[in-house]
Amino acid sequence: MPAVIIYIEHQAGALRRIGLEMATKGADLGKSLGVPSVAVVLGAGAEKAVDQLKQTPVDVIAVGDKVPIEKIGLDPAVDTLAALLAERGPSHMLLPSSNAGKDLAGRLGARLRLGVITEATDVAVGDGGLTAQSPKFGGSVTASISFKDSDVGIVLCRPNSFAARKEAGKGEVIALAPAAAADRGIVVEESVTQEAGAVGVDEAGIVVSGGRGLGGPEHFDIIEALAAALGGAVGASRAAVDAGWISHGHQVGQTGKSVSPSLYIACGISGAIQHKVGMRSSGTIVAINKDANAPIFEFCDFGVVGDIFKVVPALTQLVKERKGA
Repeated sequence: MPAVIIYIEHQAGALRRIGLEMATKGADLGKSLGVPSVAVVLGAGAEKAVDQLKQTPVDVIAVGDKVPIEKIGLDPAVDTLAALLAERGPSHMLLPSSNAGKDLAGRLGARLRLGVITEATDVAVGDGGLTAQSPKFGGSVTASISFKDSDVGIVLCRPNSFAARKEAGKGEVIALAPAAAADRGIVVEESVTQEAGAVGVDEAGIVVSGGRGLGGPEHFDIIEALAAALGGAVGASRAAVDAGWISHGHQVGQTGKSVSPSLYIACGISGAIQHKVGMRSSGTIVAINKDANAPIFEFCDFGVVGDIFKVVPALTQLVKERKGA
Protein backbone atom coordinates (compact mmCIF):
# COMPACT_ATOMS: atom_id res chain seq x y z
CA MET A 1 0.00 0.00 0.00
CA PRO A 2 1.34 3.49 -0.84
CA ALA A 3 2.58 5.52 2.10
CA VAL A 4 4.44 8.60 3.24
CA ILE A 5 7.87 7.19 4.13
CA ILE A 6 10.03 9.16 6.59
CA TYR A 7 13.73 8.38 6.87
CA ILE A 8 14.87 8.95 10.45
CA GLU A 9 18.54 9.56 11.25
CA HIS A 10 19.91 8.55 14.64
CA GLN A 11 23.16 8.29 16.56
CA ALA A 12 23.23 4.99 18.53
CA GLY A 13 19.45 5.20 18.90
CA ALA A 14 19.27 8.89 19.79
CA LEU A 15 17.14 10.80 17.29
CA ARG A 16 17.97 14.19 15.85
CA ARG A 17 15.21 16.75 16.28
CA ILE A 18 14.64 16.93 12.53
CA GLY A 19 13.52 13.30 12.73
CA LEU A 20 10.77 14.14 15.21
CA GLU A 21 9.77 17.15 13.09
CA MET A 22 9.53 15.02 9.94
CA ALA A 23 7.64 12.26 11.77
CA THR A 24 4.97 14.78 12.73
CA LYS A 25 4.81 16.34 9.27
CA GLY A 26 4.82 12.94 7.54
CA ALA A 27 1.96 11.69 9.71
CA ASP A 28 -0.11 14.78 8.89
CA LEU A 29 0.62 14.40 5.17
CA GLY A 30 -0.35 10.73 5.32
CA LYS A 31 -3.72 11.60 6.85
CA SER A 32 -4.34 14.24 4.19
CA LEU A 33 -3.44 11.79 1.42
CA GLY A 34 -5.34 8.91 2.99
CA VAL A 35 -2.25 6.70 3.27
CA PRO A 36 -0.23 5.44 6.27
CA SER A 37 2.92 7.15 7.50
CA VAL A 38 5.97 4.90 7.86
CA ALA A 39 9.02 6.00 9.86
CA VAL A 40 12.15 4.10 8.81
CA VAL A 41 15.15 3.81 11.12
CA LEU A 42 18.19 1.81 10.05
CA GLY A 43 21.50 0.61 11.43
CA ALA A 44 22.90 -0.52 14.76
CA GLY A 45 20.93 0.89 17.67
CA ALA A 46 17.83 1.48 15.56
CA GLU A 47 15.67 -0.48 17.99
CA LYS A 48 16.53 2.06 20.71
CA ALA A 49 14.74 4.76 18.72
CA VAL A 50 11.38 2.97 18.83
CA ASP A 51 10.24 4.44 22.16
CA GLN A 52 10.91 7.97 20.92
CA LEU A 53 9.07 7.34 17.65
CA LYS A 54 6.09 5.89 19.51
CA GLN A 55 5.60 9.36 20.96
CA THR A 56 5.05 10.75 17.45
CA PRO A 57 1.85 10.36 15.37
CA VAL A 58 3.30 7.92 12.79
CA ASP A 59 1.34 4.79 11.90
CA VAL A 60 4.23 2.37 11.34
CA ILE A 61 7.81 2.20 12.64
CA ALA A 62 10.00 0.10 10.35
CA VAL A 63 13.17 -0.97 12.16
CA GLY A 64 16.15 -2.24 10.19
CA ASP A 65 18.77 -2.69 12.89
CA LYS A 66 20.50 -5.32 10.76
CA VAL A 67 21.05 -2.94 7.84
CA PRO A 68 24.82 -2.34 8.15
CA ILE A 69 25.02 1.36 7.27
CA GLU A 70 27.65 1.95 9.96
CA LYS A 71 29.99 -0.62 8.36
CA ILE A 72 29.79 -0.11 4.62
CA GLY A 73 28.30 3.36 4.19
CA LEU A 74 24.90 4.26 2.78
CA ASP A 75 24.75 1.61 0.03
CA PRO A 76 22.63 -0.76 2.19
CA ALA A 77 20.28 2.11 3.06
CA VAL A 78 19.79 2.94 -0.63
CA ASP A 79 19.06 -0.70 -1.44
CA THR A 80 16.70 -1.14 1.52
CA LEU A 81 14.75 2.07 0.89
CA ALA A 82 14.48 1.30 -2.84
CA ALA A 83 13.09 -2.14 -2.00
CA LEU A 84 10.60 -0.59 0.44
CA LEU A 85 9.41 1.89 -2.19
CA ALA A 86 9.01 -0.93 -4.71
CA GLU A 87 7.05 -2.99 -2.17
CA ARG A 88 4.78 -0.13 -1.11
CA GLY A 89 4.10 1.22 -4.56
CA PRO A 90 3.79 4.93 -5.45
CA SER A 91 4.80 6.78 -2.28
CA HIS A 92 6.30 10.03 -1.12
CA MET A 93 9.48 10.06 0.95
CA LEU A 94 10.75 12.67 3.40
CA LEU A 95 14.47 12.84 4.21
CA PRO A 96 16.45 15.31 6.32
CA SER A 97 18.47 17.94 4.48
CA SER A 98 21.70 16.55 5.92
CA ASN A 99 24.78 15.16 4.18
CA ALA A 100 23.41 11.63 4.41
CA GLY A 101 19.89 12.71 3.45
CA LYS A 102 21.11 14.51 0.34
CA ASP A 103 23.23 11.50 -0.63
CA LEU A 104 20.29 9.13 -0.26
CA ALA A 105 17.86 11.43 -2.10
CA GLY A 106 20.13 11.85 -5.11
CA ARG A 107 20.86 8.15 -5.44
CA LEU A 108 17.27 7.05 -4.91
CA GLY A 109 16.03 9.69 -7.35
CA ALA A 110 18.47 8.55 -10.02
CA ARG A 111 17.85 4.84 -9.46
CA LEU A 112 14.04 5.06 -9.39
CA ARG A 113 13.69 8.08 -11.70
CA LEU A 114 11.94 10.14 -9.04
CA GLY A 115 11.78 13.90 -8.63
CA VAL A 116 13.64 15.44 -5.68
CA ILE A 117 12.68 18.73 -3.98
CA THR A 118 15.47 20.20 -1.85
CA GLU A 119 15.53 22.48 1.22
CA ALA A 120 11.77 22.29 1.85
CA THR A 121 10.55 24.57 4.64
CA ASP A 122 6.93 23.46 4.34
CA VAL A 123 5.08 20.59 2.69
CA ALA A 124 1.32 20.44 2.18
CA VAL A 125 -1.31 18.55 0.21
CA GLY A 126 -3.37 20.46 -2.36
CA ASP A 127 -5.54 19.72 -5.36
CA GLY A 128 -2.53 18.72 -7.43
CA GLY A 129 -1.03 16.47 -4.77
CA LEU A 130 1.94 17.26 -2.58
CA THR A 131 3.53 20.72 -2.81
CA ALA A 132 6.66 21.97 -1.04
CA GLN A 133 7.90 25.47 -0.29
CA SER A 134 11.64 25.92 -0.90
CA PRO A 135 13.68 29.14 -0.46
CA LYS A 136 15.82 30.13 -3.45
CA PHE A 137 18.47 32.78 -4.18
CA GLY A 138 19.57 33.02 -0.57
CA GLY A 139 16.00 33.15 0.72
CA SER A 140 15.03 36.23 -1.31
CA VAL A 141 12.22 34.24 -2.97
CA THR A 142 10.31 31.10 -2.06
CA ALA A 143 9.40 28.61 -4.77
CA SER A 144 6.25 26.50 -4.59
CA ILE A 145 7.15 23.15 -6.17
CA SER A 146 5.08 20.07 -6.93
CA PHE A 147 5.89 16.76 -8.61
CA LYS A 148 5.01 15.98 -12.21
CA ASP A 149 3.81 12.60 -10.95
CA SER A 150 1.61 13.67 -8.04
CA ASP A 151 1.75 10.22 -6.42
CA VAL A 152 5.47 9.91 -5.86
CA GLY A 153 8.52 12.03 -5.06
CA ILE A 154 11.32 12.73 -2.56
CA VAL A 155 11.45 15.82 -0.34
CA LEU A 156 14.54 16.97 1.57
CA CYS A 157 13.38 18.84 4.68
CA ARG A 158 15.25 21.72 6.29
CA PRO A 159 15.65 21.49 10.10
CA ASN A 160 13.52 23.75 12.32
CA SER A 161 10.88 24.12 9.61
CA PHE A 162 8.13 21.92 11.06
CA ALA A 163 6.76 21.71 14.58
CA ALA A 164 7.41 18.39 16.33
CA ARG A 165 4.25 17.22 18.06
CA LYS A 166 4.28 14.76 20.94
CA GLU A 167 1.30 12.57 20.12
CA ALA A 168 1.12 8.80 20.12
CA GLY A 169 0.03 7.36 16.78
CA LYS A 170 -0.64 3.72 15.94
CA GLY A 171 3.07 3.07 16.31
CA GLU A 172 2.98 -0.42 14.81
CA VAL A 173 6.53 -1.79 14.87
CA ILE A 174 7.70 -3.98 12.00
CA ALA A 175 11.10 -5.46 11.19
CA LEU A 176 12.77 -4.32 8.00
CA ALA A 177 15.16 -6.88 6.54
CA PRO A 178 18.26 -5.70 4.68
CA ALA A 179 17.89 -5.78 0.93
CA ALA A 180 20.30 -8.09 -0.88
CA ALA A 181 23.20 -6.01 -2.19
CA ALA A 182 26.36 -6.68 -4.11
CA ASP A 183 29.68 -6.37 -2.29
CA ARG A 184 31.01 -2.97 -3.33
CA GLY A 185 34.31 -3.40 -1.53
CA ILE A 186 33.69 -0.50 0.86
CA VAL A 187 34.38 -0.79 4.57
CA VAL A 188 33.98 2.01 7.12
CA GLU A 189 36.81 1.50 9.59
CA GLU A 190 36.09 4.40 11.93
CA SER A 191 33.48 7.11 12.44
CA VAL A 192 34.51 10.32 14.17
CA THR A 193 31.96 12.84 15.40
CA GLN A 194 33.20 16.41 15.42
CA GLU A 195 32.16 18.22 18.58
CA ALA A 196 29.79 21.08 17.82
CA GLY A 197 28.08 21.62 21.15
CA ALA A 198 25.29 19.82 22.98
CA VAL A 199 22.83 20.98 20.30
CA GLY A 200 23.86 20.96 16.65
CA VAL A 201 23.87 24.45 15.15
CA ASP A 202 21.53 23.28 12.37
CA GLU A 203 18.92 22.08 14.88
CA ALA A 204 19.06 24.79 17.53
CA GLY A 205 16.14 27.15 18.04
CA ILE A 206 18.57 29.95 18.92
CA VAL A 207 22.00 30.46 17.34
CA VAL A 208 24.66 32.98 18.40
CA SER A 209 27.43 33.28 15.81
CA GLY A 210 30.84 34.92 15.89
CA GLY A 211 32.88 36.20 12.99
CA ARG A 212 36.08 37.93 12.03
CA GLY A 213 35.25 40.84 14.35
CA LEU A 214 36.12 38.66 17.37
CA GLY A 215 39.77 38.99 16.46
CA GLY A 216 40.83 35.54 17.67
CA PRO A 217 39.72 32.20 19.11
CA GLU A 218 40.16 33.35 22.70
CA HIS A 219 37.22 35.73 22.31
CA PHE A 220 34.67 33.05 21.38
CA ASP A 221 34.02 32.74 25.12
CA ILE A 222 31.65 35.72 24.98
CA ILE A 223 29.72 34.02 22.16
CA GLU A 224 29.55 30.77 24.12
CA ALA A 225 28.39 32.61 27.25
CA LEU A 226 25.52 34.34 25.42
CA ALA A 227 24.50 31.11 23.67
CA ALA A 228 24.50 29.28 27.01
CA ALA A 229 22.41 32.01 28.67
CA LEU A 230 19.84 31.81 25.86
CA GLY A 231 19.89 28.01 25.69
CA GLY A 232 21.15 28.07 22.11
CA ALA A 233 24.05 26.89 19.99
CA VAL A 234 27.28 28.53 18.87
CA GLY A 235 27.71 29.32 15.19
CA ALA A 236 30.50 30.93 13.21
CA SER A 237 31.27 32.57 9.90
CA ARG A 238 33.55 30.98 7.33
CA ALA A 239 36.24 33.54 8.12
CA ALA A 240 36.38 32.41 11.75
CA VAL A 241 36.47 28.74 10.75
CA ASP A 242 39.10 29.24 8.06
CA ALA A 243 41.26 31.07 10.59
CA GLY A 244 41.13 27.97 12.81
CA TRP A 245 39.33 29.76 15.63
CA ILE A 246 36.52 27.18 15.82
CA SER A 247 35.68 23.85 14.18
CA HIS A 248 33.83 23.49 10.89
CA GLY A 249 30.85 21.90 12.66
CA HIS A 250 29.84 25.40 13.78
CA GLN A 251 30.08 27.06 10.36
CA VAL A 252 26.94 28.72 9.01
CA GLY A 253 26.73 29.62 5.36
CA GLN A 254 26.97 28.38 1.80
CA THR A 255 29.88 26.04 2.55
CA GLY A 256 28.69 25.29 6.08
CA LYS A 257 25.25 24.57 7.47
CA SER A 258 21.90 26.15 6.69
CA VAL A 259 20.05 27.14 9.82
CA SER A 260 16.50 28.30 10.50
CA PRO A 261 16.37 29.19 14.20
CA SER A 262 13.71 31.42 15.69
CA LEU A 263 16.50 33.80 16.76
CA TYR A 264 19.89 34.35 15.08
CA ILE A 265 22.43 36.72 16.64
CA ALA A 266 25.42 37.63 14.45
CA CYS A 267 28.35 39.11 16.36
CA GLY A 268 31.19 40.68 14.43
CA ILE A 269 29.95 39.19 11.13
CA SER A 270 29.89 41.47 8.08
CA GLY A 271 27.07 39.58 6.34
CA ALA A 272 28.63 38.46 3.07
CA ILE A 273 26.26 36.69 0.66
CA GLN A 274 27.86 33.31 1.44
CA HIS A 275 26.89 33.68 5.11
CA LYS A 276 23.50 35.16 4.32
CA VAL A 277 22.54 32.08 2.28
CA GLY A 278 22.90 29.89 5.36
CA MET A 279 20.85 31.93 7.84
CA ARG A 280 18.49 34.13 5.81
CA SER A 281 15.42 32.06 6.76
CA SER A 282 15.91 32.63 10.50
CA GLY A 283 12.87 33.98 12.32
CA THR A 284 14.48 37.07 13.84
CA ILE A 285 17.99 38.24 12.91
CA VAL A 286 19.98 40.47 15.26
CA ALA A 287 23.32 41.95 14.15
CA ILE A 288 25.99 43.45 16.40
CA ASN A 289 28.85 45.12 14.55
CA LYS A 290 30.95 48.26 15.01
CA ASP A 291 30.83 48.97 11.26
CA ALA A 292 27.57 50.79 10.52
CA ASN A 293 28.03 50.05 6.81
CA ALA A 294 28.32 46.26 7.22
CA PRO A 295 26.06 44.46 4.69
CA ILE A 296 24.35 42.48 7.46
CA PHE A 297 22.49 45.62 8.55
CA GLU A 298 20.69 45.60 5.20
CA PHE A 299 18.75 42.41 6.01
CA CYS A 300 18.73 42.02 9.79
CA ASP A 301 15.60 42.73 11.83
CA PHE A 302 17.46 44.50 14.64
CA GLY A 303 20.92 46.03 14.41
CA VAL A 304 23.30 47.29 17.08
CA VAL A 305 26.23 49.45 15.99
CA GLY A 306 28.74 49.03 18.76
CA ASP A 307 31.68 47.19 20.27
CA ILE A 308 30.82 43.48 20.53
CA PHE A 309 33.17 43.16 23.52
CA LYS A 310 30.92 45.55 25.43
CA VAL A 311 27.51 44.80 23.92
CA VAL A 312 27.61 40.97 24.01
CA PRO A 313 28.66 40.60 27.70
CA ALA A 314 26.08 43.24 28.68
CA LEU A 315 23.39 41.36 26.74
CA THR A 316 24.43 38.09 28.40
CA GLN A 317 24.15 39.65 31.84
CA LEU A 318 20.73 41.08 30.99
CA VAL A 319 19.49 37.67 29.81
CA LYS A 320 20.69 36.04 33.04
CA GLU A 321 19.00 38.72 35.13
CA ARG A 322 15.70 38.37 33.24
CA LYS A 323 15.83 34.59 33.60
CA GLY A 324 16.51 34.89 37.30
CA ALA A 325 13.63 37.34 37.84
